Amino acid sequence: MTLDIRPIGPAIGAVVAGIDLTTPLRDEDRDSLRTALLQHHVLFFENQPVTPVQQRDLASAFGALHIHPVYPQHPDAKEIIVLDTDDNNPPDNDNWHTDVTFIERPPMGALLSARQLPPSGGDTLWASGIAAYEALSEPLRRFLDPLHAEHSFVQSFPAWRYARTPEERKIWEAAVAKNPDISHPVVRTHPASGKRGLFVNEGFTSRIVELGKQESDAILAYLRVHIAKPEFTVRWRWKQYDLAFWDNRLTQHYATVDYLPHRRVMHRATILGDVPF
Repeated sequence: MTLDIRPIGPAIGAVVAGIDLTTPLRDEDRDSLRTALLQHHVLFFENQPVTPVQQRDLASAFGALHIHPVYPQHPDAKEIIVLDTDDNNPPDNDNWHTDVTFIERPPMGALLSARQLPPSGGDTLWASGIAAYEALSEPLRRFLDPLHAEHSFVQSFPAWRYARTPEERKIWEAAVAKNPDISHPVVRTHPASGKRGLFVNEGFTSRIVELGKQESDAILAYLRVHIAKPEFTVRWRWKQYDLAFWDNRLTQHYATVDYLPHRRVMHRATILGDVPF
């Protein structure tokens, strides 16, 4: 079957039909999806009831997978994160963030599968760092281009939330020791397309290294508001077994928390990337 790729908006997002992701991915389809991902940044597939093992194998076709240091893993596949949220376990991702930027080689992409959904709400939004960067004035782009920002594991995974029991604290302390703060460019070059885009996010970016605290806070606050402008974003209203595949290198996403006290269960596979430059 031929892939049917329908863009949702000019900046980001496309719906892909004509493929069954529960079956092994053909090389030609993998290459087509890579091309579509470069163009649209996030791809949406409807009615794809992949098992955790199938989702792991699908993600593995695009690279080695990340094992998250604190999120729970699916018993059938340790590479699959289980995001199971409700009133007793409220989500922590209701901010604009790029996944796992606290490591030397942040993920190139991720696949998210909707397993159980609330009656309404629980949408996810994605934003294009490329579109946001290109919309900045030339003087501001020149100012940002040589700067670096620090990314912090603890900023998104604080002890009060993830080290509440002795067992959790042991896991959390090991994760903190393994993931010290790390510096990445404020403006990153996409290794495949060569395009430039913003690579700072509310979830993990703590400061701009070359600036003092007040200047850093002011610039980061502006960029956080700027990248969330509707012109640079797409919003997906989940249906059960929808699957999203996004390019994590120059996008951010935001999971809305408007469904509590209802339950929402998502499975994520995270594909390792390369050193930002």
